[in-house]
Amino acid sequence: MTHFRKKISSALISVALTTALVLFLVFPARYAASVKEGIMLWAASVLPATLPFLFLIALFTRRKFFSRLAKCFSPVSRALFAVSGSGACCMLLSAVSGYPVGARTVLDLTASGRLAKEERFRTAILSTTTGPAFLVGAVGFGMFHSAAAGWLLFGAHLIGVYLVGFLLRLRTKSMPAPSQISEAPPISLSQALSDSVLSVLCVGGAIAIFYAFGAMIADIGALCSLPETANTVIRGLLEMTSGCALVAQAPSALSLALCAFFVTFGGLCVLVQQLAFLLPAGISAPRFLLAKLAQGLIAGLFAFLFAVAAGF
Repeated sequence: MTHFRKKISSALISVALTTALVLFLVFPARYAASVKEGIMLWAASVLPATLPFLFLIALFTRRKFFSRLAKCFSPVSRALFAVSGSGACCMLLSAVSGYPVGARTVLDLTASGRLAKEERFRTAILSTTTGPAFLVGAVGFGMFHSAAAGWLLFGAHLIGVYLVGFLLRLRTKSMPAPSQISEAPPISLSQALSDSVLSVLCVGGAIAIFYAFGAMIADIGALCSLPETANTVIRGLLEMTSGCALVAQAPSALSLALCAFFVTFGGLCVLVQQLAFLLPAGISAPRFLLAKLAQGLIAGLFAFLFAVAAGF
């Protein structure tokens, strides 16, 4: 049965890749424009906000102050999530700055030996969050024309992420030892800059490619007379920003719930960005995807309840 599922999965992926390749070859101008749109979005919004964070955090995590913060957070983070103080710092940096900073920090802490093997997965699912700048500024104020909607989404998003992390902690027997919080060797400015630039280029490539894929899905949906709701969900699962923009056209409790799900799950575009850093850190992709799905569903539920209570 497992072999059969693998064959079906492989066949579906092959069909999808072949379809995308044919569409690129037949309509190069159409989808090159979508790639350009994705690059422009990255250059205008993602690059200015993400590159400084990646550079500064690469330097910050190698300072003595980071180790001291980790020691302060360790008792609480071990009790709540079974992660060390280093994992807690990674989680907080992600909540402030947004993805893919958290995923990149997980890789850095793993490479420097400051995340134990048994805590890496829990740290990864707790540290793959978006930040208030995106949810409150871009989504809430920019798409729903309401900063309150953005804060509602941010609260539901964090609840979904941290609740799953806490539930996983209840099933965890092994705990990272406090002695694992150590100071990492310093990194040069040139190395920090090189690493951050390569990371943000990886993000830009993913955004550009998946913008083109989103346009393909929209075209195929129109050709097949796909219902608008189904097209919106598919677009959101592929690239969460465009999915949020679509549901925000008709603001309601349900649209906020869908937006919370898209953002927390991440969509394929964000998941690819995160896994580019998490796979080298030893994170299992199927297990990570299941955890993000659970976080997205919980976030969507809480966003719906919050929106109904707030009268959206």
